[in-house]
Amino acid sequence: MKQRVVITGAGVTSALGFSRQELFQALLAGRSAVKLRPDWTEQMQGNPRVVAASVELPEEQIKSIKRHYRRSMGPSSLFAALAARQLIAETGLTQEELSSGRIGCIASSTLGSPTETYAAAMAIVNNSFYDQSACQFFKIVSHSTAFNVANMLGINGVQLSPCSACASSLQSIGLAYEQLLLGRQDLILAGGSDEVAPIVLESFRLLHALGEEPGFAPEEISRPFDAKRCGLVCGEGAALLAVETLEHTIARGAKPLAEIIGYATSCTGAQISQSDSASIVRCMKLALEDAGLAPQEVDYVSAHATSTVAGDREEATAIRELFGDAVPVSSLKGQLGHTLGASGALETAVLLEMFSQGLILPNTNLTAPSEECAGLNLIRKPLERSPNIILKNCIAFGGVNATLIIKKI
Repeated sequence: MKQRVVITGAGVTSALGFSRQELFQALLAGRSAVKLRPDWTEQMQGNPRVVAASVELPEEQIKSIKRHYRRSMGPSSLFAALAARQLIAETGLTQEELSSGRIGCIASSTLGSPTETYAAAMAIVNNSFYDQSACQFFKIVSHSTAFNVANMLGINGVQLSPCSACASSLQSIGLAYEQLLLGRQDLILAGGSDEVAPIVLESFRLLHALGEEPGFAPEEISRPFDAKRCGLVCGEGAALLAVETLEHTIARGAKPLAEIIGYATSCTGAQISQSDSASIVRCMKLALEDAGLAPQEVDYVSAHATSTVAGDREEATAIRELFGDAVPVSSLKGQLGHTLGASGALETAVLLEMFSQGLILPNTNLTAPSEECAGLNLIRKPLERSPNIILKNCIAFGGVNATLIIKKI
């Protein structure tokens, strides 16, 4: 019989709140994280209308992380460290437990810190490379989030960092689930973080994926599944979940929030810059098979849906093929923007609140669904329904797909 794996907590750092409860309430109220960033105009080739969904951390919150740990953290790792500390407070894990060797940390980001990568590149250009901090390297490596969180908390179990761009943190949760099924750990802090910077926006612009429609207000640009969608809006943040075996949860007297019952990840093997509906269908089917479920048993699909023309079309085609219009579907990126490597974990943290509150959040900025995305139950207002089983998708450049299925407890 397969080991049961549950989620017992979730710490969040986001542009709309510093806990999953605060984030959920902001989303429910219709607030948007997307704002103008005029301070980035110069780095963005003089573009006067740069938008992003940025986290604004108070200085005292930043300095609440001891400098000994903070000095090796870029913004992405700092977001994760704050989320991790919140998670430890919620779960009540002791230092003895964290250092037992039976607790691990699996956390991801897309690039480590793009802000600090840019700073290092400019130091080379300006011939001041050796003026940098000796910790600069630790801020920019791809597993910076994982080792910074583990080091700060004294975790000495498994440390891993799947690096698959926008699917990264959902893969981290899935990998934690698999490690627990194998019996290699009792509990894992799993999730991811990411940060937004001008070089990130410019990279998406080069790929013709950045939303820049001048006819929309900043908060209207990200519009998943909409006929007038024009590209994604970059966001940032972090979320870490406590993923543990049910046996361990019961032994320490903790309360599970949800159960992970299925997971799969796959790639297209054919295309690195475009999503592929057939491979998304295959990934969702594998996750359903792992969960022992039929499609009609799913109560809600939390779509990746970033507001790009091709990406939303391919995911909509896949969801339609598997579920038709029988299941509510929505994306949170109309308000949060696309939080990149953090998106899977951040959005899963919100799903825990959907279980708790008995509400499914809608698609924001969805005025008229695109013909390519028709035939789905794309909800446009909060749905007063308590989902029992949720399927969560993440899709990334490189042809990567990930699907997680969670069940209410």
